[in-house]
Amino acid sequence: MSTKILPDLWYTDDDEWIRVDGDTAVIGVSDYAQDSLSDIVYLELPEVGDSFGKGDTFGVIESVKAAADLMMPVGGEIIEVNEDLLDTPEAVNEDPYASWLVKITMSDAAELDDLMDAEAYAAYCEERE
Repeated sequence: MSTKILPDLWYTDDDEWIRVDGDTAVIGVSDYAQDSLSDIVYLELPEVGDSFGKGDTFGVIESVKAAADLMMPVGGEIIEVNEDLLDTPEAVNEDPYASWLVKITMSDAAELDDLMDAEAYAAYCEERE
């Protein structure tokens, strides 16, 4: 399997990605995650204004073969939800990096230090194959 990993993102060991711009961050699921899940059929996402701590479950992603919790890479408050994905969750399979799930205002940018860069995430994905 050839997993697409973007160099400008941070990654979690639960296969979420995070793109940071100042104190705002965009969160989605990685190519590895969508490939492992296969055909995604359902997403459950939080409401704008909801707050989560690092590692909290903020939603659910379901495919034809499994369901998985979505875990918050860093703590923060939801400022935008990708409502389009609720109607077309399969878009995550088509382009997991364009199909972001939520945007947050981070509560503590230092929590990014616990995440993997692209190189570390690539090694992590290879270990699991």
